[in-house]
Amino acid sequence: MKEFLKIYHLAVSYKWKAFLVVFYNLLFVIFNLVSLVLFIPFLQLIFPDDEKSRIIYEKPVWEKQTDFMDYCSDFYNYEMQQLVLDDPKKALLLVCLVVLVAFFLKSLFRYLAIYHNSYLKMAVVRDLREKLFKKSLRLPMSFFTEERKGDLIARINNDIGEIEFAVTSMIELVFREPIAIALSLATLIYWSPSLTLISLILLPISAFVISRIGKSLKRTATLGQQQLGVLISSLEENFGGIRIIKAFDASNYISRSFKKINDRHQQLVTKTYRKKDLSSPLNEFLGAAVMIGIVWFGGIMILEAKDGSDLSGKEFVTFIIVFSQLLRPIQGIATGIANINKAQASYTRYEEIMNMEESIPESDDLQSFHGIQKQISFEQVSFKYGDHWVLDKLSFQIPKGQMIALVGESGSGKSTIADLILNLYQTNEGSILFDDLAIEKLDRNDLHREIGVVNQESILFNDTVRNNIAFGLDDCSEERIIEAAKIAHAHDFISKLPEGYDTNIGERGNKLSGGQKQRISIARAILRNPSILILDEATSALDSESEKLVHQALENLMKNRTSLVIAHRLSTVKNADRIIVLQQGKIVETGKHEQLMEQRGIYFGMHHEMQA
Repeated sequence: MKEFLKIYHLAVSYKWKAFLVVFYNLLFVIFNLVSLVLFIPFLQLIFPDDEKSRIIYEKPVWEKQTDFMDYCSDFYNYEMQQLVLDDPKKALLLVCLVVLVAFFLKSLFRYLAIYHNSYLKMAVVRDLREKLFKKSLRLPMSFFTEERKGDLIARINNDIGEIEFAVTSMIELVFREPIAIALSLATLIYWSPSLTLISLILLPISAFVISRIGKSLKRTATLGQQQLGVLISSLEENFGGIRIIKAFDASNYISRSFKKINDRHQQLVTKTYRKKDLSSPLNEFLGAAVMIGIVWFGGIMILEAKDGSDLSGKEFVTFIIVFSQLLRPIQGIATGIANINKAQASYTRYEEIMNMEESIPESDDLQSFHGIQKQISFEQVSFKYGDHWVLDKLSFQIPKGQMIALVGESGSGKSTIADLILNLYQTNEGSILFDDLAIEKLDRNDLHREIGVVNQESILFNDTVRNNIAFGLDDCSEERIIEAAKIAHAHDFISKLPEGYDTNIGERGNKLSGGQKQRISIARAILRNPSILILDEATSALDSESEKLVHQALENLMKNRTSLVIAHRLSTVKNADRIIVLQQGKIVETGKHEQLMEQRGIYFGMHHEMQA
């Protein structure tokens, strides 16, 4: 019920648009009924011989005690009889035109309702998708290591899409269909209460059937959406590793694995659609059964002229027509509830993300940050991923203007230290200080503006060279972009590209070589002019020629800056002011290159192993 109310609030979040949708739907319902009721005078003109046909010689006069419906009926009949007596063909033409106008207005108001509803539902979808995307960017890094990105994409795309259908159904379910049912029932009761009573049998039966189907539908829909996330993750992972798949001739293995995931998704989605689509034909059958009952009962009433014979043949035919239209809103309710039940599962998945705690809780009294004056200090810092401890009571300093290098085996905690400095994770124990201020007290936006990062894998976007270099910066001048590219030794190769700085570099920059991508990453860092640099194995994946160019670019980048270098190739850290050797999250050696080589310890062994 809570999800139902939340989807309702979404549907009416744009109040003016929601009002217009409801207003035009109301007019549609009214003119839909009017267009059917107008068939009575049409039938009276064609079949004038009827025991109920009577000539009204005087024009009806409205009085307070007069029944309004009888007055309208007598007035319309009087005017029509005058036309019939004068010119029956003209009267028939008028009735046809009136019915045609009623159908035109019905269709017009239906379109206007759809017109405004289209904006309403897409605006709601746009807002939800934007909120979910913004929330995703604020989630902790642990979320992206523990959750499948494909599942998040499925929530942003498919789950929000299900909510789109629910928003449309909600307006109709709450406002249009009940009004249509109420007006139709009121008209039917006015004509024949006994016949109308039979039609009410349909409503409790439908409600029971819909509730049973809806509960089952919600469970299956949840499983289907979860499986879709697995499917998208599999696609993303396999396409990203297509080179390895081909190199290891693993296409058949991957295909079999994907087939299992795809088959499971197909089974769940098929069950979902079957359950969703079951309510409509089932209600249609129930409606047909009730209609046949009405035809039989009403026919007996008229043929035997027993109690209830006040219903004329023409009114009985129109009764059947109006009742057949009563089934449409009832089926609409069934379809709407099915859509909303399916969307409730999607909305629950949407809220799971929206209710997650964001990256790191910020202090209430944040301090602005414009670079360090003394040093960055790690004081007894311990950190773990889940239950696995990565850093163990780590203490060291990165003095301003110095280059500090981290070396060690994979998994020793080098990249984790970089992530902690960026405040992407919160320490489990100990503290990180910028000068004398704890990192939690710093404004995160200021902190990130002062830190430039160059990773081992160049993370570029499917955009132009210009926009990748100026990434995250607004209104950056052409001169500054070119200057940054020159310092990064990237200007020459950029100039030779088909459209220069306006060349699109493809997804993840795959139109460029590894060295070219890395130099654009360096140019991006240079343009931001950070006071602190983090170089995470920035040259480990390059060939010797590219490495030389990138080294020159990095030297230009590190001038007069505080630098933390995470190194795989020890040749890149020989000039560091201090080298910290890590092993299983602890500092086991520290010093300059020459000092560590003289100690003949772990660093010495690593150096000789690299050269062997």
